[in-house]
Amino acid sequence: MPAKVGAVKVSNISSSSIFNIGDVYSMSPQSTAKTYAGSGSFNTGNGIRINLNKSNTYINDSDKIDQTIS
Repeated sequence: MPAKVGAVKVSNISSSSIFNIGDVYSMSPQSTAKTYAGSGSFNTGNGIRINLNKSNTYINDSDKIDQTIS
C-alpha cells in the first residue's frame, strides 16, 4: 500500500541494519563476526588489577570462512 513519506533524517546505520522507505516483501539483515579474546579481555568494573605477565592468544583458522553471506 503506497504511503506519503515526509522528510527523513538518517544519522547512523550499522553494518547489520536495514533502512527501507516504501513497499517491501521481505527484509532479512545478515552479518557475521568472529571475536578472539585472551585472558582479561572482557573485564569491566572499577579498580580492577590484572597481571597477565606474558599472555598470548594463538589462532589457527585453516578454513578462513565460517559463514558466508550471499
